[in-house]
Amino acid sequence: MRLRQVHLDFHTSEAIGEIGRDFSKQQFQDMLTLGHVDSITVFSKCHHGWAYHPSEANEIHPHLNFDLLGAQIEAAHEIGVNTPVYLSAGLDEKLARRHPEWLIRDPQERTNWAADFMEPGYHQFCMNTPYLDILAAQVREVVERYEADGIFLDIVGIRECYCQSCVAEIRRRGCDPRNKAEMRVLWEETYARYASAMDEAVHTLKPGLPLFHNNGHIRRGRRDLAAFNTHLELESLPTGGWGYDHFPLSVRYAQGLGMDVLGMTGKFHQSWGEFGGFKHPNALRYEAALSIANGAGCSVGDQLHPLGEMDPATYALIGEAYAEVEAKEEWCRKVTSVADIALLSAEAAGSHFTDAEPDRKAISLADTGAVRILLEGQYLFDVIDNETDLRPYQVLILPDCIAITPELQERLTSFVTGGGQILATGRSGLTPDEAGFALDLGATWSGVSPFNPTYIHPSFELPALRTASFLVYAQGYEIEADDRGRVLASRQNPYFNRDLFTFSSHRHTPSDLRDAGPGMTQGTAGIYGAWNLFADYALFGSLPVKQMLHHALDKLLEASAGGRTLEAALPAQAVATLQEQQEENRRILHLLYAPPVRRGKDVEIIEDLPWVRPTQVTLAEERTVREVYLAPQRISLPFTQEKGKVRCTVPEWSCHQMVVVEV
Repeated sequence: MRLRQVHLDFHTSEAIGEIGRDFSKQQFQDMLTLGHVDSITVFSKCHHGWAYHPSEANEIHPHLNFDLLGAQIEAAHEIGVNTPVYLSAGLDEKLARRHPEWLIRDPQERTNWAADFMEPGYHQFCMNTPYLDILAAQVREVVERYEADGIFLDIVGIRECYCQSCVAEIRRRGCDPRNKAEMRVLWEETYARYASAMDEAVHTLKPGLPLFHNNGHIRRGRRDLAAFNTHLELESLPTGGWGYDHFPLSVRYAQGLGMDVLGMTGKFHQSWGEFGGFKHPNALRYEAALSIANGAGCSVGDQLHPLGEMDPATYALIGEAYAEVEAKEEWCRKVTSVADIALLSAEAAGSHFTDAEPDRKAISLADTGAVRILLEGQYLFDVIDNETDLRPYQVLILPDCIAITPELQERLTSFVTGGGQILATGRSGLTPDEAGFALDLGATWSGVSPFNPTYIHPSFELPALRTASFLVYAQGYEIEADDRGRVLASRQNPYFNRDLFTFSSHRHTPSDLRDAGPGMTQGTAGIYGAWNLFADYALFGSLPVKQMLHHALDKLLEASAGGRTLEAALPAQAVATLQEQQEENRRILHLLYAPPVRRGKDVEIIEDLPWVRPTQVTLAEERTVREVYLAPQRISLPFTQEKGKVRCTVPEWSCHQMVVVEV
């Protein structure tokens, strides 16, 4: 996979004239060179539905009088730049107005993305209609006629749809469209049929041609959906609604699937469709570095002006980041993750509690909070699903809302028997019927606490605070310590819940300071915290919650055979990853630091890249180390190695520094 890619949007209305008038082969090539770009995704078909080349399967944009797609491919290939080709699959606005009966509908017959045809916006197609055949013909035409280096199909996935095609189909099966479980079967089959049609359109003609179906999110735990692709592109524009938490969560899962992975951000201040918006060059430098630090390539979203001239300011911006990536590529190819901790994603595991439908918000908060805790503690971790081999890990996290099915219990028992330890919070660790814990976490289950909020009083002192009763905002649970359990923290209740005639102070009632039972326990299988602690951290970012979870993780790592592979004195918002190039007999430690700040309304940006003081690093390594050096500078570092630990000091650095350990 090329590591320095651009995704060149070109969604252009028929109301704009002179399309491509200013396109210049030389200028196009000059901008790719300025941007250090080695692959650029160019357009066959946009969301408006128009083709940017002569077409029999589609219609060329009414104001385009030459083959723009062909000209872009020729220009890029001439200088060694790849050209995957984009087709809007889910959206085609010109066709939507001709065949509104083919659009996705909700139970009230509203369309999406736009709810009707009286507001500006696109309308999404159902693939259980004749539209699928039209799309397949458009894809087949591109593959036949052009030297595309891949096909990118956008706005697709498993969609809820109650269009008349879907309703008629479900009734033909003898099912009821009001039964959502039966409808889900149809929606899954519709997407699988779409993916099969696209696979045939592409790979019958060109076997092995890269093919990606973009849904804006890689669903953790759905390896079957990931397998429809030849590689993965992780759309994650921090200022476009994804935030800076999303990419680490997504990529730490995706790298473990054994597929090539591309991290996709944007050059925009906010998100797609923004003309004239630019992020700070330092933000793009950091985002590109974050991709390669996680074993992924880089893709930066841009949007071409209707007249067809590439924007020099954009490619100067991209070039600042990609020049650095180009210098680092030698240490970023064919890498695998080294991790101590596995986070079993709540999304991937599914809740599997028998009392209700899974709470999607709770699942998202559990995963997000867990990743923040791990990143801020500079732990080496992977995000995993139920199919991942647990043997390489020392500690497994079950965040907040994962029930222990018999199949999962068998895997966890084997993990613990082999020396692994578990950290569970909230309802995680319980049987699906919530009858009790399926693992020895030092506690017996009593139920949901009637108080909210409640307080935790740890038996240990936190690094930044003295011992106290600490508020936990999230839902708490009541437990008792079992005969073998060790109590690490107690629970305290408020005098009363805040109500009409029982309230005190501005927000909530203080603790009554009496021991109400255990709040955190340790058993032979690991540690349990009796709150939705990861959701709490995702929502509120409480320092005591973070430091208590870090204490628990450190305690579990000490109890396991290996201990921490990495120890480094880094700022809280620094990121550390460790990648291994087995063919080169070396490990690469990536250190990153770029604190986001909030600007405007709910927009996180990166502008400043503070220098980080010299950093002491300790890596666990039993093999004899030949050399430690900085990359890409190739500056050797003095180091010591004894008792399976390599120690060195990384000189002052900014944004991203790689430390290479050759064995």
